[in-house]
Amino acid sequence: MKLLEAGAKAPHFELPNADNENVALADLLKQGRVLVYFYPKAMTPGCTVQAQQLRDHARAFAEHGVQIVGISPDEPKRLAKFTERDNLNFTLLGDVDHSVADAFGVWGPKKFMGKEYDGIHRISFLINQDGTVAEVFDKFKTKDHHEVVLAALA
Repeated sequence: MKLLEAGAKAPHFELPNADNENVALADLLKQGRVLVYFYPKAMTPGCTVQAQQLRDHARAFAEHGVQIVGISPDEPKRLAKFTERDNLNFTLLGDVDHSVADAFGVWGPKKFMGKEYDGIHRISFLINQDGTVAEVFDKFKTKDHHEVVLAALA
């Protein structure tokens, strides 16, 4: 796992959203900076808390010219259910084959309850309009992720 670093060019991606429509990073960047946050699985406890906090503070991100995009290995159908259930006001994308997670360096070995497996590491990237990574966020708790990013934006 080689994590993308600040200053690097963000890998181009195009992934399906909750409506199964493809969304490209290049199109998102035309509207401003993008916070790409990777999370392990829709509708799990930690991922729900993180998404709800981002939802509740989406206006603060917008005031900084930043749109939020969550990426997980979930199918669009599950993303739609998560979006509806939690009234999410930002885009979720499905990286089923984890190719985008691989490109960003967030797919790799994890441990949980003594078991090792490969999965997505909970890491976020603030991407400038020119496609470069402005900042990498990898030290936060799900409940304070939004605070860490907003503090960096201030």
